[in-house]
Amino acid sequence: MNTPHHETPASPYRFGSTAVVFDLDGTLVDSEPNYFKASLGTLARYGVTDFTWADHETYVGISTLETIGMWRRTYGIEDPDHVLLDDLNARYLELARADTHVFPQMRLFVERLHEAGTPMIVASGSSPEAIEAILSGTGLGTLLTRYVSADEVEHGKPAPDVFLEAARRLGVRAAHCVVLEDAAPGAAAAHAAGMRCIALPYVAAQAGDPAFTTADLLFRGGQEEFTARAAWEWLERSALS
Repeated sequence: MNTPHHETPASPYRFGSTAVVFDLDGTLVDSEPNYFKASLGTLARYGVTDFTWADHETYVGISTLETIGMWRRTYGIEDPDHVLLDDLNARYLELARADTHVFPQMRLFVERLHEAGTPMIVASGSSPEAIEAILSGTGLGTLLTRYVSADEVEHGKPAPDVFLEAARRLGVRAAHCVVLEDAAPGAAAAHAAGMRCIALPYVAAQAGDPAFTTADLLFRGGQEEFTARAAWEWLERSALS
């Protein structure tokens, strides 16, 4: 998939022609505990009972569909992808609708960007159904009205496809996008897409991953270190006209 070729017109927005692309899981919302619980249920159907949180962390930042493919190879599961995907999604959506926590500083950041008229979109490895459920259930959907799922492009992160599609849907050049990401594959995807990146590692032990060294702004302490003010001030300093 190619970066849009058209030039981004001059913009009246606070940050010039800058657009912001949000990863969802681990960045906007703390959905990983729900994904872990759903994963336990799905894998148990196939006799996998020793799946741990540490195991789950190795899949953070990878699309749901690619995760399932890795499960099938690792655990010798013969059912096709769509069977596992349907089961996992059903379990996850039930949990997500009941309780999904939005990171407070992220909500504040989104609210401020919305008030400033900054173009925004969600680009996630989750399914469209999961993205819709979370955005609707948390109230973020009134502020973030556009999204793209990795299910809708050829390759998930760390390939740049989902971010390039996000830029296409916003009608902006990739170079004018700033991605917020919590996972190394996402930071790598942003770099491959030619986009700037604000990174806040969800898994603290992965903060030293080489992919995070490509980030333009790195909060090594993750969500505990991230503040809407710091991100806002960085955008002001780095805005493109």
